[in-house]
Amino acid sequence: MSTPTSEVPRLEDKTIQPIPAHERHGKARDLFTIWFGSNIMIMTIVTGGLATTVFGLGFVPAVVGIIIGNVVGGIFMALHSAQGPQLGVAQMIQTRGQFGSFGALLIVVIVVIMYVGFFAANLVFGGEAMAAVSPGISVDAGIMIIGVVSVVATIFGYRLIHAYARFLSVVAGIALLLAFAWILLVDGLPAGFLEQGNFNWVGFMGTVSVSALWQLAYAPYVSDYSRYMPQGTGSLHAFWASYSGCVLGTLFPMLLGALVGTLAVSMSVEAGNVEIVGSLGALLQPWTIMIVGIFCLGVAASNAMNLYCGVLCTLTIGQTFKPNWLPRAKTRSIAAVILFTVAVAIALFARDNFILFYTNFLSFLMYVLVPWTAINLVDYYLLRHGDYKVEDFFKRDGGVYGRFNWIAIGSYIAGALIQVPFSATAVYTGPFATALGGVDISWIVGLVVVAPLYYLAARVFRKKTEAAPLPAPTLAPDLI
Repeated sequence: MSTPTSEVPRLEDKTIQPIPAHERHGKARDLFTIWFGSNIMIMTIVTGGLATTVFGLGFVPAVVGIIIGNVVGGIFMALHSAQGPQLGVAQMIQTRGQFGSFGALLIVVIVVIMYVGFFAANLVFGGEAMAAVSPGISVDAGIMIIGVVSVVATIFGYRLIHAYARFLSVVAGIALLLAFAWILLVDGLPAGFLEQGNFNWVGFMGTVSVSALWQLAYAPYVSDYSRYMPQGTGSLHAFWASYSGCVLGTLFPMLLGALVGTLAVSMSVEAGNVEIVGSLGALLQPWTIMIVGIFCLGVAASNAMNLYCGVLCTLTIGQTFKPNWLPRAKTRSIAAVILFTVAVAIALFARDNFILFYTNFLSFLMYVLVPWTAINLVDYYLLRHGDYKVEDFFKRDGGVYGRFNWIAIGSYIAGALIQVPFSATAVYTGPFATALGGVDISWIVGLVVVAPLYYLAARVFRKKTEAAPLPAPTLAPDLI
């Protein structure tokens, strides 16, 4: 039974500790709005624009690649979200159930780097957008404004972030519709629009990968926003609410970015030099300030989520070494300010060449997130069926999960290494990627290899300290 939200503190006093039953609240539809509203922002649009600018695709293959990537990637994201109501803890705390209390640090540190990187990227794109629509505001000033709003939301925590996303689901949703309507019906598409760009497998797979990664990047924290839901929410309802919200909230802004990129390329000599934010602002005149301004609100919401979960992960690292320490709101606030300072420094340092930084950053994330998501989902759905001893997550020795689960750690390292020969980045192109003409299928290989590797290894070499044998594989009952 859901607890009335009036009984839940407005300033969240929980951080990484389990959420007690009397503080559980909300409905599955809240998972739709938080993922729908928070994704309608400038960074999503810029990411969609990579398909028709950096990857050089025509509009139609760009649309197909964006759809495939989001539809497939969203499955993994939503499967992680469905874990929150069942366990009531943050995702990285739950990861101790697969990697052990100290073994999980490998993943948690990587995830903190990811959050800070996304925070910095959002600051740069949001700052550029604010400067584009408000000549009196510099990019640096825009970066600071968005950052401060994000910190405030992080300090108040879970409830405020959910409320902000509900507001954006309506306001940003309307702004997105207006943007499409203005560009398509008022500006109109130029002759030969569909002839711009071309199809190439490198660009197409790059588009699929970036779109899938957008969804996968939420996996390490998606259940942080479902952990307050009552256990009775149900895995099936949590899955579909998260899946539909995140896929729809991401898909349409990315399609807008691909559309803007195609139009901008048609007026530019070099596709790689196209600036999506500026082009969007030019196309939306005289509504630029209003529409792009609303998209900037989405940047602040997304950054609040990145910062909030980055803080939870940082506190998780500290609690690993001091098991009896359960930090509260004050500690969360201090950690938020520290991570904010680091992200701002990165944003100010790298903003002049940020598209290159961002694309390389996305490639890095693909290689390190794919093995973790495969291990986590196999363990939760196929091996343990969501049955974990939550109290053991907080023990220094890991309880039944131990300090290190070398099966999971070994599978993770193997999954990261197996992707290298299939990778194609600006830094390195593996031999198999070269043989495929530069097409990067590393994340697909990672999933295909790690999932069965971990499943078989875990069943054969399971820890003897765990009392019950691992049962035959089935999905959670309400996800079948």
